[in-house]
Amino acid sequence: MIEHVGIVGCGTMGAGIAEICAKAGLDVLVAVSSAASAEAGQARITKSLQRAVRKGKLAVEDADRLRAAIRFTESLGDLADRQLVVESVHEEEKLKRRLFADLEDALTDPATIIATNTSSMRITPLADCTRRPHRVVGTHFFNPATVMPLVELVPAEQTGAEVIEAVEAFLTGSLGKQVIRSADRPGFVVNALLVPYLVEAVRLVGDGHATAEDVDRGMKLGCSHPLGPIELVDMIGLDVIASVADALEVTKPRLLTDLISSGRLGVKTGAGFFDYPR
Repeated sequence: MIEHVGIVGCGTMGAGIAEICAKAGLDVLVAVSSAASAEAGQARITKSLQRAVRKGKLAVEDADRLRAAIRFTESLGDLADRQLVVESVHEEEKLKRRLFADLEDALTDPATIIATNTSSMRITPLADCTRRPHRVVGTHFFNPATVMPLVELVPAEQTGAEVIEAVEAFLTGSLGKQVIRSADRPGFVVNALLVPYLVEAVRLVGDGHATAEDVDRGMKLGCSHPLGPIELVDMIGLDVIASVADALEVTKPRLLTDLISSGRLGVKTGAGFFDYPR
């Protein structure tokens, strides 16, 4: 049974995964690159817990306990006693490959499972960066990880059957998530279907065929979608959508790349297609 979990990276996704692991009563240790990254990660977790308190979903004392339970380190070597390490750094293949090689040296227990939280990259090439490819698996959490019930479980070509079963049991039993399995292909199941649709919605707006507001209203009122595609792009992050589009070899509209270049990445930066006053 997995009880000691390591998280590498504490951005939006890493912070969310750390929080749900702490809520499950697990021993959580987060590895970050600097003291500034630790401070930013702690702030994200604190903000999320405070939001839960305001909504009446969490008592103040429980929020304080959970915040204190999530420990931070700047050394990958401190993850050596972890049964499961979830990598959740930025969606850049070179960065992830380098990290997997570093984890190989840091994780001395050959039984440790390494999971990568990626929304688009194939798992097998990352597993090949280690001497334990049979202990590597993909776990695609959805944003926000504290709310979204789904995790895609993606074995590499080399992943052992016992690893797949152990991680699925952890996701469903300890974290209360629902799991679907996918073959190791770019975009897996959800993003292989979703991202081409979102990119086409952006293209409609960029080519002047409809406003962002009307594209969203059309899909919500005409197809009963809870969110319009442009709203969803903002929520996921324009940079994430662009990264997955590249992995799927989907041509990105000029409007998408222009907004990214101007720093409008969506909700997380306070502005994307729409503005989100802080």
